Amino acid sequence: MGLLRNPLRRAVKLLRLLRHPAFRRGLRFGVAASLENFVAMRDLTLGSVIDAGANVGQFSLLMRRLHPKVEIHAFEPFPEAVAVFKRLFAADPAVKLYPVALGAAEGQASLHISRRSDNSSLLPISHNQAVFAPGTEEVGTVAVAVQRLDALLANAALPRPCLLKIDTQGGELEVLKGAEHLLPRIDYIYVELSFAEFYAGQPTADQILTHLHAQAYRLVGIGGIARDRRGAIQQADLLFQRSAP
Repeated sequence: MGLLRNPLRRAVKLLRLLRHPAFRRGLRFGVAASLENFVAMRDLTLGSVIDAGANVGQFSLLMRRLHPKVEIHAFEPFPEAVAVFKRLFAADPAVKLYPVALGAAEGQASLHISRRSDNSSLLPISHNQAVFAPGTEEVGTVAVAVQRLDALLANAALPRPCLLKIDTQGGELEVLKGAEHLLPRIDYIYVELSFAEFYAGQPTADQILTHLHAQAYRLVGIGGIARDRRGAIQQADLLFQRSAP
């Protein structure tokens, strides 16, 4: 998701974070809970959460605050982010972290590291991304393991209802393809869609929408929205619910 460029918006978010002990604790680890997703997530009834593209735990921290009893399975390949996530949730036995990237096939890949780690991707970072969110340009690569989500969680309990959140910077469609056999157990999908190509080879929003429709998911909500400097929407987090068979 795009950066909070407005200093006033950043200050308002900080004040909101300081109001709750769990969020204040997150700040001590350098983790700001993703409050932009608060409204979309607060009214859901959930038993488990799959956090694909967990970074340092921004979304997982929000979900732990909103849904204290959920079981969380988080996936993040970037070693530095993994280290922060582990420290943040070290005392929480209901949070399990998998230090791998998710995709449609098992293997190895290069993670393109952004100057802001939450913008890192398995796809090369384009010039458009650096223009849209200055300070997110590529600064290196690291080899990471890639696994299919349905293989990793084939034997997991995943209490229902189950939410799959996907924010993998252009890799969302590959994550969905690698979750094919798990989807009947996933009640909600919360996914970031981009309306411009910020990563080389990034699938279009239409491709992801078509794929979700074919898998019996319907749009039921909108979360965070990122706009460019002219006010045009460039990215949005959309909530989908699986239709009853």
